[in-house]
Amino acid sequence: MPTSSTDSPHSPQAEHRHHAYVTNAIPWWVRAVWLGFWIFTIYYSIVYMFPAFQSEIERVAPAASAAKR
Repeated sequence: MPTSSTDSPHSPQAEHRHHAYVTNAIPWWVRAVWLGFWIFTIYYSIVYMFPAFQSEIERVAPAASAAKR
């Protein structure tokens, strides 16, 4: 009598028994670190980067900024 493919210890069903992969959830503190990073990035951009852009634009093109006034 021929053996079934599921009876074999090397069948795909038998091999799959030990390979049930599950993904890991991101820990709460990693999410907190990312949230802190993005909050700092927005704060830094508003406080330091945008005023620096304005002063650089006025330094490079003073006639254009004087015409706006």
